[in-house]
Amino acid sequence: MVELRASTPGIMHQSFAGDVYNSAVYLKRCFNAIDTSMVTAVGKDTLSSAMVAQFEDEGLNTDLVFVHPTKSPGMYLIETDDEGERSFTYWRSDAAARKVVDFLSDEVLAALGKGDMFFVSGISLAVIEPESRDVFWARLETLKAKGVVVVFDPNYRPRLWKDESEAKETFEKAFHYCDLAMPGVEDLEVLYGVSDAQGVIEFCNRFSINEVVVKNGPASVITSLNSSVESHTITPVKNVVDTTSAGDAFNGAYLGSRLSGMSIDETVRLAAHAAGTVIQHPGAIAPKVAFSEAMADIAG
Repeated sequence: MVELRASTPGIMHQSFAGDVYNSAVYLKRCFNAIDTSMVTAVGKDTLSSAMVAQFEDEGLNTDLVFVHPTKSPGMYLIETDDEGERSFTYWRSDAAARKVVDFLSDEVLAALGKGDMFFVSGISLAVIEPESRDVFWARLETLKAKGVVVVFDPNYRPRLWKDESEAKETFEKAFHYCDLAMPGVEDLEVLYGVSDAQGVIEFCNRFSINEVVVKNGPASVITSLNSSVESHTITPVKNVVDTTSAGDAFNGAYLGSRLSGMSIDETVRLAAHAAGTVIQHPGAIAPKVAFSEAMADIAG
């Protein structure tokens, strides 16, 4: 999406962001050797061209970025309070990304089936047109049959759904299909009354999910791998500027770590450090140099 953020009173800074894109960026920045692709749709307008150029500048594969003849990108305005907490205003009811399922042909599925992981979020599912979701589930089932690991982060945003019932039905299908779930406690609290990390683990146990990663803000991260549950302490960041994309940075670093064969402890440590670095900068995407320097510190 196109991101707008006030840099000074009356002046807007324009960039590009979105939860799946953010995760892809941080995965690629942490693990440059991993081929990381975006699967989305853009338009023929100038902003779309600039967006694709930004994808490429971040080293992302754009072979599966499709061009819709009449649609354009969605847009949002982000505002943060004194504690770095954010609020959003969206304009994306007619975004090109809502049509992405139309482009998922057998040929595209064959290309996706050669990958190791396919990552989808609750926001992605909300944006997909409701009448296209059954087709999407069928495509997802095809990918699973090819051995692709399906990753799901609920990332619940109430305003994107018609009602809670629609969100719950869609999420439960996603949990059914996924092999690796990455929920935050707050994602399930409103919909399912889950109030803590252990409750999230118990909820996910209803499904056949091999790996669960529960993000609980600065408090902790709880992981469950093959039913073995571990708690990982997180050191809170004192200098919080903007919490936008904290979970996305965590996701990207976590998935890259697991694809690289790192242990759960090492993976959580790296992912938490990535998230802690990002929230010390405004906007969803932290400056490359600052992020790389911070991640080099932990690698060293």
